Amino acid sequence: MLTELHIENLGVIERLELTLSAGLTALTGETGAGKTMLVEAIELLVGGRANNAMVRQGAAEARVDGRFVAADGTETILSRVIPAEGRSRAYVNGRLATATLLAESAANSVDLHGQHAHQDLLSISAQRAALDEYGKVDLDPLRSVRGRLAEIDAASATLGGDARARAREIDLLRHQIAELDAANVVEAREDLLLDAEESLLADAVAHREAGVTAYALLADDDGARDFLAQALLSLDGRRPFTSVSEGLRGLLAEVDDLIAEVRDISESIDESPDRLAELRERRQLMNDLQRKYGDGLSAVMAFHAEAEDRLRQLESFDERSAVLDAQRQSFLAEERAVAEAVGRARRAAAPKLASAVQKRLRTLAMPNAAVAVEVDGDNPGDRVQFLFAANPGSPLLPLTRVASGGELARTMLALRLVLSAASGIRAKETLVFDEVDAGIGGEAAQSIGDALAALGRHHQVLVVTHLAQVAAAADTHVSVSKKIENGATFATAHNLPADERVDEIARMLSGSSTQLAREHARELLAESPL
Repeated sequence: MLTELHIENLGVIERLELTLSAGLTALTGETGAGKTMLVEAIELLVGGRANNAMVRQGAAEARVDGRFVAADGTETILSRVIPAEGRSRAYVNGRLATATLLAESAANSVDLHGQHAHQDLLSISAQRAALDEYGKVDLDPLRSVRGRLAEIDAASATLGGDARARAREIDLLRHQIAELDAANVVEAREDLLLDAEESLLADAVAHREAGVTAYALLADDDGARDFLAQALLSLDGRRPFTSVSEGLRGLLAEVDDLIAEVRDISESIDESPDRLAELRERRQLMNDLQRKYGDGLSAVMAFHAEAEDRLRQLESFDERSAVLDAQRQSFLAEERAVAEAVGRARRAAAPKLASAVQKRLRTLAMPNAAVAVEVDGDNPGDRVQFLFAANPGSPLLPLTRVASGGELARTMLALRLVLSAASGIRAKETLVFDEVDAGIGGEAAQSIGDALAALGRHHQVLVVTHLAQVAAAADTHVSVSKKIENGATFATAHNLPADERVDEIARMLSGSSTQLAREHARELLAESPL
């Protein structure tokens, strides 16, 4: 349940704090006062599309926060921030999240019907979804088997169905694999190793000369080793220099090791021009392979393995195709069985849904309305269509052709009431209706109010309404108003106490709070099923 709503700089709302309660809450006010902006704020909280144009003129960003309390007492804070420029941000319990995660967090909490939600009922997909929800039709097995069929079809497509195209691809792969086999690349770092060896060989003469010079300075007469040996001879056996003598002996041993290492490295440096040419040819081959088959030798090696796999697939086309075809036939048989089960479930649920909606419509001042739900087409019966007749003797025709705006609104509400009752514990805790009573008046208005009040006994229901009868049926009444100061519009909202509620309902009845209108308002409040 949505218990608190905080809005900043959203449209005409500069700042608004609203505390909400269980039951039916009516949101009323003059046209343009900002009632729908409250619904849009809730829509943003449940992952709705954000638009920079929503931000109040002159503000850097708009912000909406909502506190939701589950039946077990668990609290969740959802937030949405829309900057004047740039992408919106979403938060769940203060932590940055995506709009998708925001929607998932509120998925079981809020069911929102905007001003044109009843128009959605005109689409076959919406009517089919309503039937599936009512009949608790399990579509997961059908989705699963169709997913497997799609995978098999994709695998079949990659085999190459055209014999000539397959032959051309086989020739190309054989050429590529032969080239890669001949190159025999087995080390992803080979190009780096070749670079290092080529650098050594390319400067071999200079390297050897440097080694010879270093060897002479260390080992020749009057070299570094001789000077160290003379120093040791001068100090050896003299007690004060015992530690120094030991250090010199250590240095001499290290120098001897270094002399040997310099000699060995110098003698190992190969000045072979043949080897240098071989290295450069190999490096060029590595560069050519990377240009053709991938950035880096690891990518070249991966391409090699993939090409071999692909060639095996193409060369075993008939065998692989037969396996896939057998799998496809098996899954097609499974799909037919699952689709038949779904179609059977839909056709079984259709008359029950029609009867339940028709029964509800008769409580919404449509006593002669007739409803049927038609399931056409092959299994699983995806062509679901609601048929409707408002008057006796009229033929049942598609809802899209015969229902007026008010009839559509009442049909949508009746369907929502039926689905809510059918959902049981799965039903959303908070239902939001924006002008569900559009195009309705008179006796139908009272019926709508009674139906919403009944819905409010099991859910938190928020309804934006222009009908006094609906407002009078509410447990809580929130008035939305606006004022203009210094050329700027400011919207506010507050819960109405009993006396102000009478004035507001009187205004809704007659446009002003006259004595007669107030008396009528009191009568409506007294008659409301609270």
